[in-house]
Amino acid sequence: MGTLRYTANMSADGYTVDAEGSFDFARPTDEMLAFVNETEADSAVYVHGRRMYETMVYWETHEPGPDPNPHADRYAEIWRGVDKVVASSSLSPDAVTSARTRLVRDLQPGELRRIVNCAPGVVSIGGPTVAADFIRQGLVDDFRFVVYPEMVGGGLPALPRDARLSLRLTESRTFDSGCVYLRYLPR
Repeated sequence: MGTLRYTANMSADGYTVDAEGSFDFARPTDEMLAFVNETEADSAVYVHGRRMYETMVYWETHEPGPDPNPHADRYAEIWRGVDKVVASSSLSPDAVTSARTRLVRDLQPGELRRIVNCAPGVVSIGGPTVAADFIRQGLVDDFRFVVYPEMVGGGLPALPRDARLSLRLTESRTFDSGCVYLRYLPR
């Protein structure tokens, strides 16, 4: 049986984006990018909702610029090497432009569990909207959060407000930027 991991960057008050839909508060430093590369290296499949996919598909065409960043370049390699599932009823098939990607109109728990069970590594679900039902149902095996030292006062919560789970902290790390990484597993 595989592992379903939910990862989210969030503000100190628990939002992945602010009320205007911006996640500018979560700009990663090189230290953070290097850490993300370490923690994402075992991913075999990304499951994203529409908005997360539209944000992340940038990595499909990322090329080193005149001032290359080896951490960003490495993440682009990771992204391209992972299979992707986009769970969206509103995204046009023409908008799915990355390789190794398939569109699923209505991702049900049984289909997600099949994806996890068949994956040769971790399945990383990204985006609080697509992850919410699976979190509520207790299907997520591993929770990883990067908390940024910013309060944004509202927006899209990283976790569904009506979910009840008992978790245990298994790992934490503080970065020079003041960000804190927290890893939880269900009890």
